[in-house]
Amino acid sequence: MTDIRHFLDIDLLDRETLRNILNTAKSIKLLDSQLNYLHGRSLAMVFEKPSTRTRVSFELAIKQLGGHAVILDQNGTQLGRGETVADTARVLSQYVDAIMLRTSAKASLMEMSEAATVPVINGLTNESHPCQIIADLLTIEECKGPVGEQVVAWSGDGNNVAASWIHAAVKFQFELRLASPKTLQNASGLIKWAQSNGGRVTVCEDPRLAVEKADCVVTDTWVSMGDKKDSERRSLLEPYQIDSKLMSYAKKDAIFMHCLPAHRGDEVTTEVIDGKQSVVWAEAGNRLPAQKSILMWCLGVSV
Repeated sequence: MTDIRHFLDIDLLDRETLRNILNTAKSIKLLDSQLNYLHGRSLAMVFEKPSTRTRVSFELAIKQLGGHAVILDQNGTQLGRGETVADTARVLSQYVDAIMLRTSAKASLMEMSEAATVPVINGLTNESHPCQIIADLLTIEECKGPVGEQVVAWSGDGNNVAASWIHAAVKFQFELRLASPKTLQNASGLIKWAQSNGGRVTVCEDPRLAVEKADCVVTDTWVSMGDKKDSERRSLLEPYQIDSKLMSYAKKDAIFMHCLPAHRGDEVTTEVIDGKQSVVWAEAGNRLPAQKSILMWCLGVSV
């Protein structure tokens, strides 16, 4: 079936669709939390990696919209005993209206989406985190105004979240500056894709250069989930820590964002994450309306 609305990556959707998803998230926040837009619908949530925000926000999202959630982890399903992702997708499609998968390998996500006959949502892979970015964009527009008018600066590891920021910069047409150590920058092919598609995306090794006069400063953990701590990686990333001095180069009314969980004293200081410019708790809260909007779009329901 080619008309299934999968939410796999931001770069796979057109600007109008993405804007509608973002606007729906805004509208949902203005309405009562207990809505019945998805009455009787069900969502299977498959976790191959641990989760706090994704799990809670998706479970509450479907429930507050009148539906039901079924939560599965790898050890509690036949996935942990050798059943293929494709076969799991085929089975779940018989029971539920949508599937959210949080996994390491993008290949597993693609296998799930190709075999499922219901929408599949990317809850995170090692290559991207699109649901997080919808919540982040919602936060920016609430705090700063239209995202297309903003300058976003990333300082730290060129990881999966940074990759989704690159996708978003192209689709929502804001300026994105990424500062990362040479060996930890996002793939050159991704940067070339962004620039060839009109994205105002630049990469450098100097965090001050990236943050200069930025409207929003963003970072993420130095050690991704499941990775081992690496002293060499840490030494490379120490100059990219978001502290009050680095924030001072951004605009005076700049906001600080982090998708969480944060490692205080590593990628960000306590002074910044708990400071007046930090909007990380509102950002985390916005995962809920973002997930509601994504679910509604996948299932063809509008406000």
